[in-house]
Amino acid sequence: MIYRIVSHIPHILFKPVYDLYERYLFERVKANGRIPQHVAIIMDGNRRWARRLEKPPWYGHLFGSKKLEEILEWGRELGMRVLTVYAFSTENFKRSPEEVNALMNLFEQKFRELVTDERVHKYGIRVNVIGRKELLPENVRKAAEEAERVTKKYNNYFLNIALAYGGRSEIVDAVKRIVEDVERGIISKDDIDEELLKKYLYVPNMPDPDIVIRTGGEIRISNFLLYQVAYSELFFVDVYFPEFRKIDFLRIIREYQKRERRFGR
Repeated sequence: MIYRIVSHIPHILFKPVYDLYERYLFERVKANGRIPQHVAIIMDGNRRWARRLEKPPWYGHLFGSKKLEEILEWGRELGMRVLTVYAFSTENFKRSPEEVNALMNLFEQKFRELVTDERVHKYGIRVNVIGRKELLPENVRKAAEEAERVTKKYNNYFLNIALAYGGRSEIVDAVKRIVEDVERGIISKDDIDEELLKKYLYVPNMPDPDIVIRTGGEIRISNFLLYQVAYSELFFVDVYFPEFRKIDFLRIIREYQKRERRFGR
């Protein structure tokens, strides 16, 4: 009975309480001081969110891209330096041509927007596109490379966008490059260890994610950063990515701050 009464109250009436709780969480997280420096996100649920609204898949991806902009700002407010997002996997090319084409057009548009975005240059955000970029349409690849080029000088914050990406593919590509350098005499096989392998990944020596978040209710990694997430804290949330709230984000970080990370020790 109470639930039915509350459900008919306009959501706008809850906004003051929501804003107060959000501010409380933010202050608690900041006061703790243990802010994750690298957060990785599997942005899942865009299509199901759109389907629920009886909209085409591109509608969900569009709103997902807007949510990513919000998350980038949330992280910057907290002092988080690295955000890595899973935008498009190598397996995603198997989706319908209509959806893939719509996504590629959206990627091109967003990369071009990054080039001129005042926030990118004001805060010094470096953009890295990780994955097999040769698989991308030429217009998308060029837009991605332009975003990387104009932000290469920045090192305050890092936005890594996994595009045409697969965790296994990244390891295979790293191994191939190592073999090439061994054959050229640049390194010897005795030089090969975990630290050297990290230098050959798509973003050399990128710090491992402290947190991996997957939205959309699925509980799996889906070939994302397989080498890097060995000791990451994993969080799976039921909410679809376009509906992911700042409160959800802060709750995850608050829970992360309570965990004791042993790294196998």
